[in-house]
Amino acid sequence: MLTFLLWILLFLLCWPLALLALLLYPLAWLLTLPFRLIGITFDALFQFLHALLTLPARLLRGGGAQS
Repeated sequence: MLTFLLWILLFLLCWPLALLALLLYPLAWLLTLPFRLIGITFDALFQFLHALLTLPARLLRGGGAQS
């Protein structure tokens, strides 16, 4: 909601810049999409490695405790 209100303010102050931002936002979103997908992949990989490395300790502890 804050982003929308800031856009409205920009539209009132400088409407050509606001329209340009509105048109370029989807392009910027598409350009950053691969980086977000890489971030999600690395996050999943690190969570998997953490679970794999702590598996013996969790099995010896009894498996009932959650961290």
